[in-house]
Amino acid sequence: MKRIDELAVNTIRFLAVDAVEKANSGHPGLPMGGASMAYTLWTRFLKHCPDCPEWPDRDRFVLSAGHGSMLVYALLHLFGYDLPLEEIKNFRQWGSKTPGHPEYLHTPGVETTTGPLGQGFANAVGMAIAERRLAAEFNRPGFNLVDHYTYTYAGDGCMMEGITSEAASLAGHLSLGKLICLYDDNNITIDGSTDIAFTEDTGKRFEAYGWQVIKVEEANRPELIEEALAEARKEHNRPTLIMVRTEIGYGSPNKQGTSGVHGAPLGAEEVILTKKNLDWPLEPEFYIPEEVYHYFSEKKEVLIAKREEWDALYIAYSREYPDLAEQWEEWHSDRIPEELINDERLWEFGEKAAATRSASGQVMQSIAEYLPNMIGGSADLNASTKTHLKGFGDFQADNPSGSNIHFGVREHAMGAILSGLALHGGLRPYGSTFLVFFDYMKPAVRLAAMMGIPVTYVYTHDSVAVGEDGPTHQPIEHLANLRSIPNLHVLRPADGVETSAAWLHALQRRCGPSALILSRQNLPQLSGTSREALKGGYIVSREDNGNKPDLILIASGSELHLAVEAKKKLQENGRSVRVVSMVCKELFLAQDASYREEVLPEASENRIIIEAALPMGWDKIALCRGVVIGIDEFGASAPGETVMEKRGITVEKILKMAEHMPKDR
Repeated sequence: MKRIDELAVNTIRFLAVDAVEKANSGHPGLPMGGASMAYTLWTRFLKHCPDCPEWPDRDRFVLSAGHGSMLVYALLHLFGYDLPLEEIKNFRQWGSKTPGHPEYLHTPGVETTTGPLGQGFANAVGMAIAERRLAAEFNRPGFNLVDHYTYTYAGDGCMMEGITSEAASLAGHLSLGKLICLYDDNNITIDGSTDIAFTEDTGKRFEAYGWQVIKVEEANRPELIEEALAEARKEHNRPTLIMVRTEIGYGSPNKQGTSGVHGAPLGAEEVILTKKNLDWPLEPEFYIPEEVYHYFSEKKEVLIAKREEWDALYIAYSREYPDLAEQWEEWHSDRIPEELINDERLWEFGEKAAATRSASGQVMQSIAEYLPNMIGGSADLNASTKTHLKGFGDFQADNPSGSNIHFGVREHAMGAILSGLALHGGLRPYGSTFLVFFDYMKPAVRLAAMMGIPVTYVYTHDSVAVGEDGPTHQPIEHLANLRSIPNLHVLRPADGVETSAAWLHALQRRCGPSALILSRQNLPQLSGTSREALKGGYIVSREDNGNKPDLILIASGSELHLAVEAKKKLQENGRSVRVVSMVCKELFLAQDASYREEVLPEASENRIIIEAALPMGWDKIALCRGVVIGIDEFGASAPGETVMEKRGITVEKILKMAEHMPKDR
C-alpha cells in the first residue's frame, strides 16, 4: 500500500476509534475493517461534490450497515463537506451532525437514513431504478445528462435480512447494471461468528438472482478493490456484488476478528495498543496528518471540476433541447400544475356507487397526464389495487422508459425501494398492496416518515368488509398502527370526491409520506363531500335547526355513509345532529384552533365515532363523553355485509348508542 493510502486509511480508522471512545458508545469494528474498501471507492471512483451535495448526477453511496456511521462521517469530513472536526468529536451527542446512525437531511452528504439492516440496500435498488428511468427519459446522443452509479455498503447482517433478498431478486430481474454492492464479508455478528446461524453461499445466491459476483480476498490491498470496482463498472446488464474479505476491528491486537469490537468502544488500553500496532501517534486524539488533508483537498478540486463539466453540459443541453430541459426542471420541482388541481374530472363521479380503490384508479389516470414522472406499482396486485397507469408502459430491463413497476410479492422491498426513488429525486413514487399487508412493510414506511420524504402508499381492501377471504385478509389494528407513526398522514376517503382530495394532498405534501386507505366494496357517492376534505376533517351534513348540534357523528371512509343514514333517522326523532367526515386525523389536528372549533365545538360533547377498525387513538377527537364504534376482535369469513353487521358496524348500532346520549342543554 502506498504511503498516502496507508495514512488516509488509518486516518479514517482512528477518527472512528477516537469518536467512539470519546462518546463511550458506537461501533468501531466496521470502520476499522472496511476503511480501505470505502476509501478506494471514494477516492478512485465515486462521483460527488462536497460543495454541492445535491448535484443531480452524483453517484449515490448508501451505507446499508448504518451502525458503521463513523466510516462515512470520516470520509465526509476529509472530503470537505460541511462537517467540521468538532462534529466528529461530538459523535452521538445531542444536537450534533454525527448521530449514531446516518440520518438523511441531518448530515450533509448522507443519502438516506439507515440502521435497520437491509433497508439501505433496498433504498439503493430504488435509486438505481431512478437513474435508469431518468436516463431513458432525458439522455440524448452526446448529452448523457443522467449517468451515475449507485453504490451500497452492506454487511453480513444486511445479507441475512429478508428485505435484501427481496430487493436483490428484483434488481437482478431488472438488470440494474449500475448498481454495485460492496459486501463487508467479515463473518462476525453481535453474537459471534456467522457460523452459528449463517452458513449459506451468499455468492451463489446472488448469482442465482442474476448478479455478477466478484470476490476480493484481502481488504487491505486497495489495488485489488480498485480492480474489482473497475470490473463491476464494465458490466452493463447485471448488478454486481463485490464480496470483500475483511477483518472487523482491523489493527486491534486483542479484539480484531471478534464480536467484541462490533458495538462497543475498544477501551483506553486497547486504543493505545491499536495505535502502536498501526504506528499511529498516541496524541493528539482525532489526529489528521496535514498531507492527508492536502491529498483529499486535491481530490475535492477534481470532483468540483467534474460537477462544473456537468453544469456546462446542462447549459448546452438546454440550448439543444429546450423542451426537455424545461421538462427536467418540472420533474425536479415540487410544483403541482394548477390545471391538475382545477381539472373537473377529479370531482365528477356521477351517482353510481363505486369502491374508493376504483375511484383512486380513475384519479391516478388523470394525475399521470399532468405528472408523467409518477412511477410505481403494486406487490403483484394491480388488478385489485387499480394502480396500473394505462399507456405509460412497464418498467423492465428492455423498457426503462416505463412507469409501472412490477414489484412482485415483495412488500418490504417495495416500501424501501419507493423511498430510494423519492430520495434520488426527479420522480413521484407510489406503491400499493392490501392494507393487511402493511405489516410486511412497516419498517420502510417508518423510515420514510422519519426522513420526511414524499412517498404515497395505496392500501386497499381496508376493513372486514373484505368478506369471504376471512380474518387473515381483514385489517383490524392496521389503521391504529399507521396513525401511530409520526409524520405519516393517513387518509381514508369515503367516496370519489374525497379520494381525489386525498390524492391531491399526497401530491402536494413534500415533507413526509401519505397513506391512502381505500375500500374494496362499493360505496355511495355522497352529496355533502367536497374539496374541504383537504383540511382533513370537515362538516358533511349540518344540523338543520341552526342551533348547535346536540350530537356529532364522526366517521371515516366506508362508514361515513352509515353516519349520514343514521342522522336522517335521528333527526326524525328530534335530534340536532351534525355529521363530520374525518378523512385524516393528522391533517385535521394540524388546522388552526378556530377551524377545529368550527367543525367540532368543544361544547358539543356528545360524539359518536364510527370506524371499522380498532378504536385505539380517537381520544383527541372523542373527548371525555364521546364513544367509538369500532372493532376490537378479528373478523371472519363471510360476505362483507354480514361481517360488518356481526361486528356491529351498522346504522342500528349508531342509533342505539345515541339513545344513551341525552340531548345537550
